[in-house]
Amino acid sequence: MSPRTVRSIGVAEPGRPAMLDDVEPAPQPGQAWVRTEWSGVSAGTEVALVRGTDPHHRRHWDPELRSFSADGPTAGYPVRGLGYMEVGRVTESRTPVLTEGMLVAAAYGHRTGSCADPATQNVVPVPDDLDPLLGIYLAHMGPICVNGLLHAAATYAGPGAGVDAGVRGRHVLVTGAGVVGLLTALLAVRHGAAAVTVAEPSPERRAVAAALGLETVDDADGQAWPEVKQRWHHGPGDAGADLVFQCRGHDIALATALKALRPQGTVIDLAFYQGGAAAVHLGEEFHHNGLAVVCAQISRAPRGMAQSWPRRALSEVTLDLLRARGEDIRRHLVTDVVPFAEGPRLLEDLAARRRGVLQAVLRVDPD
Repeated sequence: MSPRTVRSIGVAEPGRPAMLDDVEPAPQPGQAWVRTEWSGVSAGTEVALVRGTDPHHRRHWDPELRSFSADGPTAGYPVRGLGYMEVGRVTESRTPVLTEGMLVAAAYGHRTGSCADPATQNVVPVPDDLDPLLGIYLAHMGPICVNGLLHAAATYAGPGAGVDAGVRGRHVLVTGAGVVGLLTALLAVRHGAAAVTVAEPSPERRAVAAALGLETVDDADGQAWPEVKQRWHHGPGDAGADLVFQCRGHDIALATALKALRPQGTVIDLAFYQGGAAAVHLGEEFHHNGLAVVCAQISRAPRGMAQSWPRRALSEVTLDLLRARGEDIRRHLVTDVVPFAEGPRLLEDLAARRRGVLQAVLRVDPD
């Protein structure tokens, strides 16, 4: 069967996002064709690829040693795929798992269509009781945040723990009020945290957090930590957050997270640092208070939990949150909905800091 032509948004060369012609294989047995309706923009990750500031474009990655070095080739251009938050309609199916007409969420990038394989991809049906646009969070972005809670659960209760075990009854700080931070904060509330506060320097983003019913603190110049320590005082020499979800890709936010923790607390790190971490001084609170930093990127479930917590299970936890808070999330997080054809210009404006968004979504209209 002949490949199918699609339009995709990629990066032609550093600084120049572009609409590209690409191809997708036709569906084989067990697969289906999905025509895209919505595609969410992950601004931080995608802007890094537009600018060429991501590690793979600056240094050589050795997949066997899993290490970066100055020796060897770096990733090149064009980048043919961006994005990981898609919602589409099944228009042709060769699998009983995905029926024609079904709306599904998947992570295949900004493309007008894709060949979906539920045996190898996390393809999640979008239920009829959910705003279809919110399906952008089901397959990948929501699971990123749930995986953070799962790492907290593994840290505090071991590999047999449920997703509640890391946050229930604990004082939780979230640094960063972007999409990851806000969804993570809402998940912490839903799963039983004793208190949740969001630290964020932007007054506009703090206003969004407050509109979602979250407590906030101003982290301009990394100065949220004294207020956090004053709010949560547990005893002599014991003040601060039990747990911090670090969701802002700046080293000063990680410094805030470490300073705000009580002794022997843990930072669950969901951020992507592109410029190093000069503001983080490991000889200070990290050393003197016996702190821990755990990276919780979506590519890895906590050790011993991958089989009990596959990506689909993380999507189910995401769906529970979206059913409970979907109307608020739609109203307050989704700031921009633009036609798919305007995607390259949007990314160019974001990379040049001519425009700011919280959650932008590309709308793909029928041909």
